[in-house]
Amino acid sequence: MIRTDALTKDFVVSRTRTVHAVRGISLDVAPGELVAVLGPNGAGKTTTLRMLTTLTRPTSGSATVAGYDVVTHPDRVRAAIGYVGQGGAGGASQVVRDELRTQGEIYGLDRRTARRRADELLEALDLTEQADRKVDSLSGGQRRRLDVAVGLVHEPSLLFLDEPSTGLDPHNRANLWEHVLRMRTAAADPMTIVLTTHYLDEADTFAERVIVVDHGQVIADDTADALKADLAGDLVTLRVAAGDAAALAALAERAPGTRSVRVGAPEADGGRPVEIRTADGPGATPGLLRAADAAGLAVTRVDVARPTLDDVFLGLTGRSLRETGVQGGDEPPGEPTTDLSGTTTKEVLA
Repeated sequence: MIRTDALTKDFVVSRTRTVHAVRGISLDVAPGELVAVLGPNGAGKTTTLRMLTTLTRPTSGSATVAGYDVVTHPDRVRAAIGYVGQGGAGGASQVVRDELRTQGEIYGLDRRTARRRADELLEALDLTEQADRKVDSLSGGQRRRLDVAVGLVHEPSLLFLDEPSTGLDPHNRANLWEHVLRMRTAAADPMTIVLTTHYLDEADTFAERVIVVDHGQVIADDTADALKADLAGDLVTLRVAAGDAAALAALAERAPGTRSVRVGAPEADGGRPVEIRTADGPGATPGLLRAADAAGLAVTRVDVARPTLDDVFLGLTGRSLRETGVQGGDEPPGEPTTDLSGTTTKEVLA
């Protein structure tokens, strides 16, 4: 469904400064996959999506989407995809039902089909009661569901979701995903979805595959479980008396499956934690406890934590994805919103 080869994008900010937003991304997305793209602000996620959706022209490399080259056949790409960007899709002063019908006609549906499709989406996304209201009167969750409806009005085989739930409370986030997943699986052929998000639980729970991007490059690509197992590992924390921490750390370093050992700061009660990254935390813990007991080291507490996608990112980059924030895209300031021929996005949609 998507194939890119060494896709790059440079932005010339000034005579002396060029921003290398995307640096040779190569990837394949199969039909029916739900793929999450993770990375901090500035990683190149949104720029990559804008190239794949024909809103930004690549500097070099190639990309095909739904079988069409994004540079030579942008019109066919647009006809095949749905795109839910970070900004609202509906006109603020428009009536919800009319907005959906108009969007359907823009995509080439006849009036009868556009009306039918609008009614189907209003029901599927729980917006029937809001159908005769203006867009600017909707709540945040309702507006994001409308954005999804606009992206799906022409029944695309591929849907791009660029941080679809940013700014929503947990209830509205869960509600949005419930609708999206139900509609995806209801189709005869499951819709392909490419998602960018800062909410790691979304990627962990819903994505069948996770791509981690940093500094414009793909640095990891696998299932969430495989990434956590291979790149992070479980965290076993054993607490002992402060004077025994160094001896326990030395034992842990020699234990089978240990990947790393870290001694934490002394605690107020005189104890000190020893943090052990290992491939199999539950399996490794009994052996660690036996070794500590044989060495005369009294363990006062044991904690075993399964890894998160943030642990994966921390292991890959040395920094936490949560610390990078959850607001905004990743394009350089002042990047114009243009299509491949230089027309504005408004003209493209028209």
